[in-house]
Amino acid sequence: MKPLLILNDIRFRRDDFVLTVEQLELQPGRIYLVHGPNGSGKSTLLHLLALLLIPEGGEVRFAGRRIDGGVDRQRLRRQITLVEQNPFLFDASVYHNLAFGLRLRDVRGDLQRRRVTQALHAVGLMGFESRWAKALSGGEARRVALARALVLRPKLLLLDEPTAGLDREILPIFERCLAALPGQGTTVVIASHDADQSRRLAGITLGIDRGRVISAAGDSFTQLKENA
Repeated sequence: MKPLLILNDIRFRRDDFVLTVEQLELQPGRIYLVHGPNGSGKSTLLHLLALLLIPEGGEVRFAGRRIDGGVDRQRLRRQITLVEQNPFLFDASVYHNLAFGLRLRDVRGDLQRRRVTQALHAVGLMGFESRWAKALSGGEARRVALARALVLRPKLLLLDEPTAGLDREILPIFERCLAALPGQGTTVVIASHDADQSRRLAGITLGIDRGRVISAAGDSFTQLKENA
């Protein structure tokens, strides 16, 4: 099976911080957990995978296609969704928050309503369509942010500390939803401080430490150097 996304000899610099990825391959329909200390570059790596950052050099391939210009990058970015650690929700209803991306993709009417309903059901928030997003609890807001990503049905879903601070009773609901995504054709990459989450999600661990990232499951060998 061909990798969904490949990074080769990537170098990204921001001020005094340099992130270099010698090789990273993400296989379709898998869950990857990225572990590392604060400041190790986990969020920067997610932004590179989301095609939101342009490296100084190297090669990026998505679905077998080399990404060169801005047109390719913008078009392919629609197949990738990044949920930030502190996701922004519109000051509007939950339905509006989920439907926004669908409207941009010209998904409307009954199909739009079905997709919103299915996504809310997946995260355990059935009947929340008319709730005001800014009035939600922290755990509810995180699940709405995940549902807003799921409704777009991305090929690659990137999550930055999605379960940090979740109540213990909510965590299993959240993780059951994530565990089901590979079976629906979505590759998932999660930056997390929860070292046990990889076992619970049957994921592949990528640990960032002292310039090396190694796939614990042996699917790929990845070298990542970070210098401040």
